[in-house]
Amino acid sequence: MMRRDAVVEFDARQFRLRARLLVGMLALLALALLVRSLQLQVLDQQFLAEQGDMRYARVAKIQAHRGAILDRFGEPLAVSSPVDTVWVNPPELAQATDEIPRLARALKRDPQWLAQRVTSNLDREFLYVARHMDPAEAARIKALGVPGVYLLREYRRYYPNGEVTGHLLGFTNLDEAGQEGLELAYDQSLAGLDGSKRVIQDGHGRIVQNVESIRAPRPGEDLYTSLDLRIQYLAYRELKAAIRTYRARAGSAIVIDVDTGEVLAMVNQPSFNPNDRAQYEVGRYRNRAATDIFEPGSSIKPFVVAAALSSGRYRTDSMIDTTPFKVGIKTIQDKHDLGIIDIGQVLSRSSNVGIAKIALSLEPGHLSHTLRALGFGEVTASGFPGESAGLLSSAEHWRPIGIATMSYGYGLSVTPLQLAQAYTTVGALGLQRPITFRRVQVPAHAPRALSEKVSRDLLGLLQHTVQQGGTGTKAAVPGYRVAGKTGTAWKATAGGYSTDKYLAVFAGVVPATRPRLAAVVMIDEPGGALYYGGDVAAPVFSAVMAGALRLMSVAPDDLARVAPVTLADTTP
Repeated sequence: MMRRDAVVEFDARQFRLRARLLVGMLALLALALLVRSLQLQVLDQQFLAEQGDMRYARVAKIQAHRGAILDRFGEPLAVSSPVDTVWVNPPELAQATDEIPRLARALKRDPQWLAQRVTSNLDREFLYVARHMDPAEAARIKALGVPGVYLLREYRRYYPNGEVTGHLLGFTNLDEAGQEGLELAYDQSLAGLDGSKRVIQDGHGRIVQNVESIRAPRPGEDLYTSLDLRIQYLAYRELKAAIRTYRARAGSAIVIDVDTGEVLAMVNQPSFNPNDRAQYEVGRYRNRAATDIFEPGSSIKPFVVAAALSSGRYRTDSMIDTTPFKVGIKTIQDKHDLGIIDIGQVLSRSSNVGIAKIALSLEPGHLSHTLRALGFGEVTASGFPGESAGLLSSAEHWRPIGIATMSYGYGLSVTPLQLAQAYTTVGALGLQRPITFRRVQVPAHAPRALSEKVSRDLLGLLQHTVQQGGTGTKAAVPGYRVAGKTGTAWKATAGGYSTDKYLAVFAGVVPATRPRLAAVVMIDEPGGALYYGGDVAAPVFSAVMAGALRLMSVAPDDLARVAPVTLADTTP
């Protein structure tokens, strides 16, 4: 009996020991949980919150609206329209692979291409599948209810005037960064500054809450260009018609405001439509008026005459013997024997002999200084991307034969924009206005390139080119005096010059008595029977100037030459 009692008492002690041990372990566990809870909620609270935010909070970009490009009167040339981009979360979409063919059909894409694109990017949470869709069409994609498919609001650049302004404006890429033309030149101010905000996303990457604004977006600035869209359309129409009529390879036309240096119109043919990305090829979107160089032919002769007049050795009535002569082994001669003529006739009848003799009689340094002062051999500082400086060698390398041929447009190269600037300078009575593509409120300071007297004398001489007996009669504008010059040059080829490929040019200012507009028209390789500048380029100049002068309400300065018109009396 006593032995049984001893066993019971031992078991009771063992139970109490185990009970105390269990209670102690539970107490320790509770204490550990309490300590851990304090650590997580008090000591490590900030760290854990940051870790949670890292998994569910994101900094989202708020895209800034790109500034519009406008003509001088506020007409839109380039605007940004809202569009939607379709993107997917590859891991989420991969869980519904049977939906991929349906999504691909709606996107008008190959299902195999979409499936491969999704499955090869499972380590990403964001993947573009269609950029810049029409919002209504994108909404139909979203309405399919395919898991992992989302929309992102973006902007797409739109050019309302298409190819009429294509070469001048250039274009942007899909992210609205300027790539060519004025879009590139003024990209920094047009682009603005993107903003940002902190958001909360769910496990599928969808934004469920906007937490805070970090930085508000700054919209891009609107760019008011110097362009007059009315004159731009006029120049585009006339140049395109001439290229078609004369079966030419290409052409350019530029119109500049003499008083301000503003480019009112700049067109090229063939053109391109910046709304069609399939046309983004260098050969199509290159702005040849600013980037391509050519030998100007006789259109350079007025500036040789300007150097002669400014030298003091020649006057407007100086006589020149145009008898053919030799320079080295080359004989300089005209198409017809012109005899002894004055400087005005050297220009109006485009005598190579006369201008060569004048150039050879001048100091090379003086001739070079005059040409460079007028902008040849230098970029115009217009800021247009890719603008060429042309080619004008240093006077110390000139030889007599080079001076002679350069005087009538060979051995130096210019861009249409450079040539237009030089004629603008003559029209501004010797002041070289900075060429600009931005609207000007107050004309910038203009250095003097020619004296006012030389400029006025030259304007007077150049009027004879457009009058009876001159080479540029087709450039005449009824009611206005035109001062200009034709130019026709053989195109350079490997080993010399082609004898059946030409560049035809007409350049001038109007009204000649008080110049307001300067323009250059260049036709590359006219393919018909007519190829002289006076035949193919001069008519374009006449049509564009006639329309532009009316649009700008410029008063006529030569009404005496306009034939009287009798109005019929229709009174019953």
